[in-house]
Amino acid sequence: MQLRQIEDLELNGKKVFLRLDLNVPIKNGKIQDETRIREALPTIKYILERTNKLTMASHLGRPKNGGSPQDSLEPVGARLSELLEREVVLYPDYTKESSAQLLTSLGKNQVMLLENLRFHSGEEANNIDFAHSLVDGYDFYVNDAFGTCHRAHASVSAAAELLSPERRAAGYLIQKEITALGSIVTKPEAPFTVIMGGSKVSDKIAVILNLLNTCNHMLIGGAMAYTFLKFKGIDVGSSRVEADKMDLVETILRNADARKVQIHLPVDHLCAKEFSETAEAVAVAGGAIPQGLMGLDIGPETQKIFARVIRDSKTVLWNGPMGVFEWDKFATGTMAIAGAMAEVRGKTIVGGGDSVSAVQKSGFAAKMTHISTGGGASLEFLEGKVLPGIKVLLK
Repeated sequence: MQLRQIEDLELNGKKVFLRLDLNVPIKNGKIQDETRIREALPTIKYILERTNKLTMASHLGRPKNGGSPQDSLEPVGARLSELLEREVVLYPDYTKESSAQLLTSLGKNQVMLLENLRFHSGEEANNIDFAHSLVDGYDFYVNDAFGTCHRAHASVSAAAELLSPERRAAGYLIQKEITALGSIVTKPEAPFTVIMGGSKVSDKIAVILNLLNTCNHMLIGGAMAYTFLKFKGIDVGSSRVEADKMDLVETILRNADARKVQIHLPVDHLCAKEFSETAEAVAVAGGAIPQGLMGLDIGPETQKIFARVIRDSKTVLWNGPMGVFEWDKFATGTMAIAGAMAEVRGKTIVGGGDSVSAVQKSGFAAKMTHISTGGGASLEFLEGKVLPGIKVLLK
């Protein structure tokens, strides 16, 4: 896979449209986690070293009916202004007046940020007229929003195609993501261990089946583990189970057996009588969970077994927590996984989604080789799909 990279473009003095993923959590007007903003800085700074004619664009959340002030990118623009040490002008009316035309009137130390793209229905509809309103008048299109590359949205797909291939390219974050995740899809160094968690087998069936082609071990935790245990005839109490997805479990186990991949399931659990942060944690030894209890985390013996497999690996991919890690009582399993990965001497990749929040909570984020910014995009890439936002950036 050969991407046209930002270094391939002659940007000096030119107008650049830059699609970013600035979809950060905001509460009461305050940014809760600015990771995605900071990840965008290398590409932004590279462009600004060559031209000040820059317009940035992003979505934020999933606004309804044209959006509201709470969905505005204004707090993001203010933080970007601080980090870039130049004024970021938030422009809301780009469908009425060309942003490229307005760009010429900005001062030397000003850059433009378009208001939330999803305020307009044309964005998610991949509408060609909306795409024209975004990029008409620009010399170059650069995408660095890996987290949206699995979406055929106007700013990701249609807008890019309005410029000739030699005038569009990938920013540094997308390059980094493709390099890291691509190494997992092609030839990961063995032993290669995949850690799968989260709630539903059905959400990850495609990526699991694809990774079974290259991995040696698969550790399964989180709520999805109880569906596997149920399939094997092990009592799981009142734990969450996808009773109608047993055929998927059978498919996974059959493929794993054919490829000689070892599937590791929990052998003990941390449970509770109800799904509540204040519920008492009950340790359950052995695989079976008594009636009246639900599994909310992997137990200490499982943590040891999983950690041993992880530490003996040369490549580790983690997607999905082992339990309800947001609650401290049921976070020990997830934190143990992060700690074991921090000890791996090979490559460790955290594949987006809740795993990112979990590894940051663990304090081991700096020990990981790569932490993906894309949840759904990461999974679809690991399934082996060519993402719409990547397809338009290929040479």
